[in-house]
Amino acid sequence: MYTLGINAAFHDSAACIVKDGRLLAAVEDERFTHIKHGKRPLPFSAYELPYHAIDYCLKTAGIQLKDVDQVAYSFDPYILLGGRNTLEDRITLPLEPSAHKVPEKWMSPWDPLFLSSIVNAPRQLVDGYPHHLQQRFKGASFQKEQWHFVEHHLCHAASAFLPSPYEQAAVLTIDGRGEKATTTFNLGTGNNMERITQVDMPHSLGLLYEQVTTYLGFLHSSDEYKVMALASYGKPVFADDFREMIQLPDNGHYTISNERFTARFGPARERGTPFTQHHFNIAHSLQVVLQERVLELAQWLQQQTQAENLCFAGGVALNCVLNAAIRDAGIFRNIWVQPAAGDAGTALGAALWIDAQQRPGAGRRFQMDHAYWGPDYDDAEIARFLDWAKVPYRRMQDVAGETATLLAENRIIGWFQGRMEFGPRALGSRSILASPISADMQARLNEVKDREDFRPVAPVVLEEAAPDWFEQADYSPFMLFVYKVKPDKKARIPAVCHVDGTARIQTINRQQHPRYYDLLKAFEERTGVPVLINTSFNTLGKPIVCTPRDALECFWSSPFDALVIGSFLVEKKQGASI
Repeated sequence: MYTLGINAAFHDSAACIVKDGRLLAAVEDERFTHIKHGKRPLPFSAYELPYHAIDYCLKTAGIQLKDVDQVAYSFDPYILLGGRNTLEDRITLPLEPSAHKVPEKWMSPWDPLFLSSIVNAPRQLVDGYPHHLQQRFKGASFQKEQWHFVEHHLCHAASAFLPSPYEQAAVLTIDGRGEKATTTFNLGTGNNMERITQVDMPHSLGLLYEQVTTYLGFLHSSDEYKVMALASYGKPVFADDFREMIQLPDNGHYTISNERFTARFGPARERGTPFTQHHFNIAHSLQVVLQERVLELAQWLQQQTQAENLCFAGGVALNCVLNAAIRDAGIFRNIWVQPAAGDAGTALGAALWIDAQQRPGAGRRFQMDHAYWGPDYDDAEIARFLDWAKVPYRRMQDVAGETATLLAENRIIGWFQGRMEFGPRALGSRSILASPISADMQARLNEVKDREDFRPVAPVVLEEAAPDWFEQADYSPFMLFVYKVKPDKKARIPAVCHVDGTARIQTINRQQHPRYYDLLKAFEERTGVPVLINTSFNTLGKPIVCTPRDALECFWSSPFDALVIGSFLVEKKQGASI
């Protein structure tokens, strides 16, 4: 049985294909369209489906759309429309929705347009595809029983629990919003989950973080990770303000007051203007109180479930500082965070959930040990493209060894190897790599990527060496937790040591990615350091590269030193004008 999972309601449009409980492919649409997050989370973009991601998933499975048995869409519009049996055959949308008072049953004047686009997704999928993708889309149709609208937070929860290593776990989801829910508490057992309780709109920790992101001059639903980085430079001057905003009774619920930040904190920062200590302190205070409140929620969930394990998803679960705080609190013995914890991961959760429901008693067949579920290109394909592009290159006899030598010479390398990562983190397939030994490498990389100078860069470390370099480090393959850099190692890897002494590490073993692992080993042989800087292969405002063409365009338009693509090396002449 083939189950196609789709996320398209808000942002991070994505698709995946599951066959009889096993994931075959998963990818974000942005990687093909070059539009960051696929689209902005606006009501009139809800009709846009991730056709390119779906096409890739069908190609990987070797099928056409008409061969799909079940479609799982990670949003249920009928929760807001009053249920299928009470749905009227029409909804009303004024010509100028925002000029009218919002009807009581809607949260936004645009809800009718938003929900209508989602209700019509089955028809849009089978006849709205781009012309050049028609080969795998034409001739498809779906009966009502084949199409499943799955509650958004159920999809987040399923994405966290069903591919996790645990047969039983507490499951926590926190994001901006779903249909109504913003936070859910669940107990997962086997292939099933029980909803314990939930927090609904308008109370949302995720939306509060988004609002502060906007206040600090960043793009909401996109730049929240920048606020997390900014927080390390501040002090908890405004922690009591955020504690006042977030009230947390002892029942798993919370309320957030409707705040005007300008009245409380002064004028908002305009994009492009300098950061001040005031901005640092706001970001730091928000991060501190977010951690406090989520720890209280996690403690309540553990008391309700008595579970040893926690699974975590939703956009807030991408906050690696928060994840480390939960880990270090010892509330749960183990914690597993979905690597595509944002909305892209709901495509996976929807597909795994419907697959499990359609195959009752079949048991779980998939554990997510890595994130390499996207397209790959073999040496023959890469060579044909490089020849066609008339790019000078040479085949490397020892890819890991020769690349390690370049890195030891302080060169910045574009690294394009194997299947692309699913989720927002580059994990060694579409990465920019550099040596962590020189302190100025962080600034160099931020210049290469045109990033803000306060942004840290993250290390990848050999799994077996991680405890020697980072305090209490263990298996951490998805870059979702921070660890303290050991005091005696800070001077050896200064480029990856953030201002607060932490690093967001990725561990790697040879089973996960052989060539990437071999590169780390080769670099260690040359330098004595089993650590490299790993940042995503993209530049400001662009998605991570997907194809050889994407990689080459990014390479030639940025001040990298070399591109290692498959078994081939493309170099720029040192000191030459490009």
